[in-house]
Amino acid sequence: MTLYNFNELLPVARQRHFKAIGSFNLHCLEMLPAFFKAARLTDSPLMIQISTGTAEYLGYRLLVDAVRSLAQSEGVPTCLHLDHCSDIAAIQTAIEAGFSSVMYDGSHLEMAENIANTRRVIDLARQHNVSVEAELGAIGGAEDGKAVAEEDICFTTVEDARRFVDETGVDMLAVSVGTVHGLYTGKAHIQHQRLAEITAATRTPLVLHGGTGVSDEDMRRAVAGGIEKVNVGTEMNVQWVDRCKRTFEQGKVNDSVRKFLIPANDAVTQVLTEKINLFK
Repeated sequence: MTLYNFNELLPVARQRHFKAIGSFNLHCLEMLPAFFKAARLTDSPLMIQISTGTAEYLGYRLLVDAVRSLAQSEGVPTCLHLDHCSDIAAIQTAIEAGFSSVMYDGSHLEMAENIANTRRVIDLARQHNVSVEAELGAIGGAEDGKAVAEEDICFTTVEDARRFVDETGVDMLAVSVGTVHGLYTGKAHIQHQRLAEITAATRTPLVLHGGTGVSDEDMRRAVAGGIEKVNVGTEMNVQWVDRCKRTFEQGKVNDSVRKFLIPANDAVTQVLTEKINLFK
């Protein structure tokens, strides 16, 4: 099965009565079947996102082959997305390996440089039918070794969002409206008015990063207010590690490793299923 890019996957989600697509961080291959199980249970298309750290750990080509094979055997429309990458060479590697979507993260740069680099990535991606996400503003918290301190958070403005979309033609834009990467001990506070104004000004799919710390009520409201892609990673990673700690501590050294991982994968399926059901 050919992998879908984001622009191709969104109409599939619409047909299945979803307002937004969940994009879920894969950390290891052992998690992968749990992702597809959640997609089948919810009759949802699936977007799997990979950090550059995970891509280098597992291999870009291996990820493409594994995801494409499961997408075909499970009959799940699937998009494979490289998340939060500031290295254009790594983005090119992902595209050439067969990733169907990429994110160029130039949010730490001045606007003009972010726009110029995003356009370079878009020019490259268009040759391969790959969708492109970019980011504007600084989202707090930490993810895959990258951290933004609370005092450095910079919310996306309507004017900047309009200019960025107009000058790049990006397929989706991640915005800073109050969420935090890696948050799982507290709750984020989304600025819904800011989100509504950016939605009206851009008419481009918006992305919510830091989906773990958002209440169910806020998530539904954000999806209704213009968010069409929601990133979720920390919550399921925390659950997976917690289950693994318990089962490994209780197991014997001659037990099959799968016995330790099955409860962890079941927890991932449960988290994904609950999140996907919020996107309707």
